Amino acid sequence: MIQSDYHVHSNFSSDSKATMESMVEQAISLGFTRICFTDHMDYDFPGQYDLAFVFDPEEYFKKLKELKERYKDKITVLFGIECGLRPYLSERYSMLINSYPFDFVICSTHIVDDLDPYYKEFWEDRTKKDGLNRYFDAMIDTIRAFDDFDVYGHLDYIVRYVPNKDTTYDYEDYKDKIDTILTLLIEKDKGIEVNTAGYKYGLNAPNPSVPVIKRYLELGGKIISIGSDGHMPEHFAYDFEKVRELLLSLGITQYTVFEKRKPILVDL
Repeated sequence: MIQSDYHVHSNFSSDSKATMESMVEQAISLGFTRICFTDHMDYDFPGQYDLAFVFDPEEYFKKLKELKERYKDKITVLFGIECGLRPYLSERYSMLINSYPFDFVICSTHIVDDLDPYYKEFWEDRTKKDGLNRYFDAMIDTIRAFDDFDVYGHLDYIVRYVPNKDTTYDYEDYKDKIDTILTLLIEKDKGIEVNTAGYKYGLNAPNPSVPVIKRYLELGGKIISIGSDGHMPEHFAYDFEKVRELLLSLGITQYTVFEKRKPILVDL
């Protein structure tokens, strides 16, 4: 069984009310050996949404150190972060990441053209295809501009929010852009995250979709982390058994965890 969740949020993220203790206790109750908190740090999140998505790193590490010590005999608590990247913020994120002893860094694209695809205004005057193409272009620009991360988070996250719940898409329609993304990641020795929140959003697949995972493997990718993107205890390790069966069906027998930014292979 999978015993590590490497995408977990707490009330250090603006969109979560869960205490870190509640997430750790849930992980222990499920028999997990590792929990990696990856709270949101999205510098310059657009002001129109009235959300900050930033936290005080000193307070964050103080709390994580406390929990690491308190639960050391039950579970390993790890220090992660999810950075909502845009190319012009690269230097600012590098300064943050290199100022603290992170175990794991997720790079994600949440904002495109100063808009969040979660909200309908992103989709005004955009077709589904236009929106996905623009999202993938933004990812390409970000990966080219930034190196200091370990995996790219939920590569096709945008499909969760396509209007009218039109959440399926054909990899072949976006092949050139997706292949560019995956090739850049592999060239930089970066991984992809298999994010099980896709199941929670009714996609019947994780993010990214199965064809994207397959293509990453075909191109030579080897680093795959697994995360629930859980923002409350009941979503911790969401559908991990389902994703385990999926990965095994693709011939994947190991996934990757990180400690002190170093990858470690673990059997599925």
